[in-house]
Amino acid sequence: MRKFNELFRRHALMVGLVAVAIPLVAHLSLQYQSLSELESTQPIARRAIMRHYLTETINKLITQYKQMADETLNIPQTAFRHQYPDPGPDFDIDKTMDAEQIAAHFRNHPFKGARLFFTGILSGETAPTTATVKFYDPIKSTFYYIANHDEWSAAHMAAASWVSMTLVEAIPKTVRLTVDERDPKNRVIVKPILDGRSRVVGVAGMFLDEDVFIHDYLAPAIKETLPHSFPDDYQEVVVTVTDLKHDNNLIFANQPFDGQEYDVGSPIPFIFTDWRLGIRMRNMTEEQWSRNYFINSLSFSILTALVLIGGIVMALRAASRAMKLSQMKADFVSNVSHELRTPLASIRVFGEFLKLGRVKEPDKIQEYGEYIETESRRLTQLINNILDFSKIESGQKTYHFEQTDVGHVVADTLKTFEVVLEQSGFTVNLERPSLPLPEVVIDQEAIAQAFINLLDNAVKYSGASNEIEVKLAEQGEFITVSVIDHGVGIASEEREKVFEKFYRVGNSLVHDVKGSGLGLSIVKHIVEAHHGKVTVESEVGRGSAFIIHLPVDASARVKPEENNSGHMIGHGLKVSGETVN
Repeated sequence: MRKFNELFRRHALMVGLVAVAIPLVAHLSLQYQSLSELESTQPIARRAIMRHYLTETINKLITQYKQMADETLNIPQTAFRHQYPDPGPDFDIDKTMDAEQIAAHFRNHPFKGARLFFTGILSGETAPTTATVKFYDPIKSTFYYIANHDEWSAAHMAAASWVSMTLVEAIPKTVRLTVDERDPKNRVIVKPILDGRSRVVGVAGMFLDEDVFIHDYLAPAIKETLPHSFPDDYQEVVVTVTDLKHDNNLIFANQPFDGQEYDVGSPIPFIFTDWRLGIRMRNMTEEQWSRNYFINSLSFSILTALVLIGGIVMALRAASRAMKLSQMKADFVSNVSHELRTPLASIRVFGEFLKLGRVKEPDKIQEYGEYIETESRRLTQLINNILDFSKIESGQKTYHFEQTDVGHVVADTLKTFEVVLEQSGFTVNLERPSLPLPEVVIDQEAIAQAFINLLDNAVKYSGASNEIEVKLAEQGEFITVSVIDHGVGIASEEREKVFEKFYRVGNSLVHDVKGSGLGLSIVKHIVEAHHGKVTVESEVGRGSAFIIHLPVDASARVKPEENNSGHMIGHGLKVSGETVN
């Protein structure tokens, strides 16, 4: 069970991803199938909606149009007067219809869309009979008898069937408006006028204005109804009117478009029956629209799934990182405890030897004193690292910057670290350029601590090699301090992680090396506080090079002619019996 829990902790992220991915993939698969079916059926459904819209809109419009036309043509029967047989030479045709009464009716019941009215009656109930048709101009509000031949013919043809019923005193089965569109340029609506016995005594009719029908009736109706029927994309809907008798010539469109006139069409009932009302989307067909909807919906679902997976990955990574950090903190406590116990035990043992007087030889006394000093320094460094880490975490770490020669800081630090290096059997080679380096603005103590941490790191991980190199150089706008060892090295995937707090390299060769895991993290913080950077170059089995880059103070840069070619290289510092050079 313990092994299972350990395995689960190590692979928690992968387990979580699998647990989330399986239902998401199943969901996406089902949604893909659903969207595919919708893609095939949606054009049919959309066309049905379009067809219903056309039918409902045009029927409502034509119903209103007919009602207004019927009201306008509903002339009182008293306006029509039949003449007696054999009218004779004194017959007055004007007496067959009351022109003033008809004109008054048309004035009181105007119809927008009629360019010309007419009334008709059959004068004389026996042969010879005369069909009388009078025309009324709604603009001039006057009757006149003279019309152009096409209008005269259209009016007589439209009224003929109703007027002829007066001869046989027939009673029509229904009283309704009739339409005559044999001449598309003279479309006529006619209504029979009945007397009290339901006999036809005359007719009233009107010639229609096509432009008024389109622009004053049809266009406003489309503009009003489109947003209600297509709330999401009504601005993309194109409604057209085409002429079926003239190669589907476009008569009207509510907005510009390219391509065919319509995807769905419906004839106009009652009047303008040779026109077809059509509808389509402006930029794409219904199949294209459905495909676009399919792609957008599927893309959104995939994006949502990816975001969800990303959020879960981040949550799992945070949880994994928290678990790892908790483990690292536990290791840190364990390592620090060990690091504290070891030097304290040594100091106590050597101190007891000196206290009890068991050591009499001066050389031994000096040796024990050096060990006590070394372990004290080790304790001081460890405690300083912990204190600095605490200040860094709380944001209370402060620095005191001043213009300094970093070479002097490095040399002085090596001198104070001399005893530790000598006891560990290490040799340090200090390499400096022949020309003096520009000064930098630094906190000497902080840089010295960072340098000591790198030296301590090099000592711990040098393995069988006891040689450390320290190089000072000028690279562009930076002064570099390199600490190079020839030890176990760092794997490429761990090079950036070594600067993380509590992180320790997982190489089996360094498993027994103790440490707090804070040294390099503190180095990075100190160097970045100086507006510099720290980098690492390493190869497993061949060693590592940690390089501190400190920005040069431009005002302190030494001019070439002021260089002293005889400047000292190294400081004659003796470490492990050898001179640092």
